Amino acid sequence: MATTGVIMLLFLIVHMAGNLKIFFGPTDFNGYAHWLRTIGEPALHYSWYLWIQRVVLVACLVAHVVSAIQLTHRDIHARPQRYRSKRPWRATFATNTMRYGGVILALFVVWHILDLTVGAVNPRGEAGHPYQNVVADFRVWWIGLIYVVAMLALCLHIYHGFWSAAQTLGANNAARNVAFKTIATILALVITVGFLSVPVAVMTGLVS
Repeated sequence: MATTGVIMLLFLIVHMAGNLKIFFGPTDFNGYAHWLRTIGEPALHYSWYLWIQRVVLVACLVAHVVSAIQLTHRDIHARPQRYRSKRPWRATFATNTMRYGGVILALFVVWHILDLTVGAVNPRGEAGHPYQNVVADFRVWWIGLIYVVAMLALCLHIYHGFWSAAQTLGANNAARNVAFKTIATILALVITVGFLSVPVAVMTGLVS
């Protein structure tokens, strides 16, 4: 679960940075989208890299979800009876909402693919015009709201997930705890703000 989480986190950082190209206008953004399909040429055919990336990400997502279900199952069966007395422990909001946030993000991935990858639910949905598709998308207020809710869930997921992954992979210790928590906070905020800046810019007319 930790390994697949790290792989998907690296993808999110690159994906977020690429999305910010929209602020440079349709020529730059559409050119960037086209460039993604030419990576690896001539060794790879057109769009092969993109499909390899998609297969890897889907495999990571499936493994991540399966691991989460298995861990939840073990957690429940490890203590079938409730404790007679509950002692307070310092659980964060991100910790308590991790599973629910994961469900929201899984549903969002399906929506995102249908919306901006396939174009099936996109108001414009024209292949080869990603800039125009994004602008048409976020001009619809409830679509923008879906993305805002999903990105807030992503923020909490990254914050807790990065910290948990560091523990699982044995990277943290008492001396590094503060540093890892700081990195987790910065990563979560930067990625969330980066992704949210696009729908907000469209909804406010900054990008049109």
